[in-house]
Amino acid sequence: MKFHHRFHGGPEAWMRGGFGFPPFGPGPGAGPWRGRGMGGRGGGRGRRRPNVRAAVLALLVEGPMHGYEMIRELDSRTGGAWRPSPGSIYPTLQLLEDEGLIVGTVDDTGGSRRQYALTDAGRPEAEQAAQQAPWTELAPETVESWHDVRDAGLQAMDALRHVMLNGTGEQRERALAVLDETRRKLYAILADDAAGDR
Repeated sequence: MKFHHRFHGGPEAWMRGGFGFPPFGPGPGAGPWRGRGMGGRGGGRGRRRPNVRAAVLALLVEGPMHGYEMIRELDSRTGGAWRPSPGSIYPTLQLLEDEGLIVGTVDDTGGSRRQYALTDAGRPEAEQAAQQAPWTELAPETVESWHDVRDAGLQAMDALRHVMLNGTGEQRERALAVLDETRRKLYAILADDAAGDR
């Protein structure tokens, strides 16, 4: 089977994202707590996803914040390992406001952004959440490990990009074989761990 039949659009499609899979690397919300894998939406094996509700309340113990400020704070405090999406932060803020635990007001700049603060009713739960803030679940070694994995993946994808754009058809077929083997070996790691747990 020729290369262009297996990779629709040919090597030039690589730069246009035409290979049918998303680019690898950090983006908004990237990190081991997003997607499936290291604790993402599907729930990483042996690790649970941090509690967005508790994280929001714990942050507000420190003072009023905008939703986007919370996202940046959580990203910063976990070294980029956990950056919750607006789609998880803002519905949580709305729920907490509906429960009367926080109150949102338009800031003094006259913009449309709402700043959130704890109410008296919400402070007890918030202070309890702050005693063991969810972002502390990401130990420094875990964050460092994720960065190592991400960097290795980015380097591998960069090497693959060069092969796709500059290699011969035979070289591209060999690259495909390497990818297939790597994919199988990665799944084998999970399979071995699952077998060891039984």
